[in-house]
Amino acid sequence: MKMPSALRAAVLALAAVAGVTLSSAARADEGFVQLTIYKAGWVIGGSGGSGVLNFHGRRYPLSTGGLDYGFVFGGSKTVLRGRVSNIYRPSDVAGVYGAAGAGLAVGRGARAIVLTNQKGAVLELTGHQVGLMANADLSGLAITMR
Repeated sequence: MKMPSALRAAVLALAAVAGVTLSSAARADEGFVQLTIYKAGWVIGGSGGSGVLNFHGRRYPLSTGGLDYGFVFGGSKTVLRGRVSNIYRPSDVAGVYGAAGAGLAVGRGARAIVLTNQKGAVLELTGHQVGLMANADLSGLAITMR
């Protein structure tokens, strides 16, 4: 059975418009995050803090917590700001972010980090760390919505 060419062209055009509409509806978005994290430890360390997600003109409060294991010594306060990408809704920021790294802060030091959670949200953060902290460890950071 053959379709007339005009009808075939109309069906293809309709399918193309539907595909563009569906793909733009499924496109991930981004927001901005600010976190304040307090960290302390001796071999095993812990961290906790709070923050805020700005997404589509609204502010969502966040809580953070985590554990570090490896060479960890001291205490610090870190303030990070940056972008979170590949999210569809605010709750996509919540999750566990893992990292392996090393650092040293005596007084005031700069920090930059890129983390990804299990939902695919990507945090690109920069900021400063104040305190006396030396680490070469595996760490995890859990972010929850308050």
